[in-house]
Amino acid sequence: MGFAIDRIDHVVINCSDLEATVAWYQRVLGMEREEFDYGEHVHVALKYGGQKFNVRPTGTEHWWSVDNDVPGTLDICLVTLSPIGDVIDHLAACDVEIAKGPVPQTGARGAMTSVYFYDPDRNLIEVATYA
Repeated sequence: MGFAIDRIDHVVINCSDLEATVAWYQRVLGMEREEFDYGEHVHVALKYGGQKFNVRPTGTEHWWSVDNDVPGTLDICLVTLSPIGDVIDHLAACDVEIAKGPVPQTGARGAMTSVYFYDPDRNLIEVATYA
């Protein structure tokens, strides 16, 4: 192989309502809104740690992306250093229904415990903690 991947820099979330999506991720996952210039347009991202989600409303013509930009097709796992009980309590306080969990899973670094839930577009969000 001529190169090696080091890390994920960002993920693009296709959404039906930019403001509702950004507000949900800020409220439920504590992400920070960032706006950045992209040519003649302003794009919105959600920052957390050293990564970000770019938030792309479906059908945005000036944003080159995938051919099939349907909201609700993302399935992502986010890792927390907090105990899984704290995650469950926070989701309950935010009126976010847990779809599955807590359950044991295997992540990139081994055994972890996960809870699953959906964002407003029914993207599947997994939050996990390693032992």
